[in-house]
Amino acid sequence: MPARPILVADDEPGMRNALFEALTRQGHAVDLAENGLDALEKFQAQPFDLVITDVRMPRMDGMQLLREIKKRSSRVPVIVVTGYGTVENAVEAMREGAFDYVLKPFSLDLIEEIVLRALGQAPRADSGALPAPLMDNGDRPIITRDERLKRILDMARSVASSQATILIGGESGTGKELLARFIHHHSDRVHGPFVAVNCASLPEGLLESELFGHEKGSFTGAVARKTGRFELADGGTILLDEISEMDISLQAKLLRVLQEGEIDRVGGKNPIQINVRVIATTNRHLKTWVAEGKFREDLYYRLNVIPLTIPPLRERPGDIPVLTDFFLTKYARVNNLPVKTLTRRALHRLESLRWPGNVRELENIIARGVLLARAAEVDLPDLFIDEAEAPGAASGASPAQAVELTTIREMEREMIERALSETDGNRTHAAKILGISVRTLRNKLAEYRGENGQTGLAA
Repeated sequence: MPARPILVADDEPGMRNALFEALTRQGHAVDLAENGLDALEKFQAQPFDLVITDVRMPRMDGMQLLREIKKRSSRVPVIVVTGYGTVENAVEAMREGAFDYVLKPFSLDLIEEIVLRALGQAPRADSGALPAPLMDNGDRPIITRDERLKRILDMARSVASSQATILIGGESGTGKELLARFIHHHSDRVHGPFVAVNCASLPEGLLESELFGHEKGSFTGAVARKTGRFELADGGTILLDEISEMDISLQAKLLRVLQEGEIDRVGGKNPIQINVRVIATTNRHLKTWVAEGKFREDLYYRLNVIPLTIPPLRERPGDIPVLTDFFLTKYARVNNLPVKTLTRRALHRLESLRWPGNVRELENIIARGVLLARAAEVDLPDLFIDEAEAPGAASGASPAQAVELTTIREMEREMIERALSETDGNRTHAAKILGISVRTLRNKLAEYRGENGQTGLAA
């Protein structure tokens, strides 16, 4: 790996020296700081690809340093180390955007492995590469090699600090909310709140109260004043997810908010001024909905000032290998398992699928494969791919495809056998591992029994 500039902040000379030796041995260019303030000054003076900081330091502690670094560059990963760790501290560090939280004493092998993972997600400070900021959970960067998506990210970054409303289109599972967060993190509102509302998850009456708030006694059950999401997002960004599902009568009230910059609480007497950047997403073709009278034309044009459309995964197959590598690492880490690679035949299979569920579907398949794989590599049977997703699954498949589908069916049965074996025949646990419902598992078992009159699987 080429040398990467790393900043280490720790007030203990022994720890600083140990980290210096370990990281320079990996070939990195390491700079040292004795306290948080010194580290911040160095960070402002020159670019670094990674920061490692202790928590307890004079002049400025590690948590303060973490926050200051994230204010200046959200893309730079920060590893927090401490000898006084608690669950509360770990949660706080991750919420503030830390890449990882490590308790002392730790082995140098561990820190070297974490550094490699952190640098794998960070663009080089001198490369001019498109930043991929970490999201709320510190674990969701936007990862792409696709030139079309890179152009969309470039456009998103260039308009991020404007006040224009943005409409993000794309199929379910493509990452519309991630793009909205990307825009927020690159805007001058980055220090303000990011509030997301799913317009499809609430009925009209509740959605109005959720968005604009209500006064005490304004309707049955309103036992106290409620602050709406627009007020909570004041000074920041609000994401109206699946805006097409909003009732048309509520669309008129939203239009007024966009035009006037003020809201009315349900049951309220006076309007409330707000300063909010609005981003909306949809998986519908809104122009068609406007033509059908399901969406207000004036609201459509008010939202569609900056239109961005994320291409589906099937149109960017070059992203499948890099996304797969990311999810393999992520779910190994989440489940405290060793990081594994994917076999060539498994990757080839993934690249051949249609991906109706897009990146979300790929993530679920890789998460399942990480849990089920017993060898050093995740192989095709470990992925338990639904044959309905396979090319040629529809009627009229060629003879060669029919043979392939028969093979997949055998893989399916093998994975069910393995899951039941691992769970001592517990169908509920087996279904959870496989990512299917207990009912689906029961139906599969019945199918196998019906095929040959008996089965080795538990009835």
